[in-house]
Amino acid sequence: MLLVIFSSACGGDDPTPQPPQKTPEELAIEALTGTGTQSWSIAGGGSVTRSGNTVTDLYQNFELILNSGSSRTYTSRNNNDLFDNSGNWSFAGTNFDKFTLTGSKPAAGREISFTQTGNNLRLEFNIPAPGARVFGVQAVAGSYVFNLVKD
Repeated sequence: MLLVIFSSACGGDDPTPQPPQKTPEELAIEALTGTGTQSWSIAGGGSVTRSGNTVTDLYQNFELILNSGSSRTYTSRNNNDLFDNSGNWSFAGTNFDKFTLTGSKPAAGREISFTQTGNNLRLEFNIPAPGARVFGVQAVAGSYVFNLVKD
């Protein structure tokens, strides 16, 4: 009678534990806020267009700071009264490719599509007329594209 015993090497075939996979929401938050707070600006090569026309000069020192966490806050500077100076942000829908900002300025409450690639963040949104005037004087209606650079 022949007895054959097979054994495997101890620990040789154990798979390396993988970190838990991030949800689409977690990935989108990370794209906007990095590890908790991320500043995006025009400085360093960003640009702004409104309905296809370059208006970067109106927003040349624009900065948007997005914070993650339970309150998801934002701060904007040199926003030419298009954005509120601060408020909260939240995702619009379940695809996590759009967000909205709280506030009373023209960009508040609009769905803002975003694409983050490397050190660049592209924001796209539309402000329809009527009601797209700041202080009843400057018309701000149009389709906006903000190409921002990570600070």
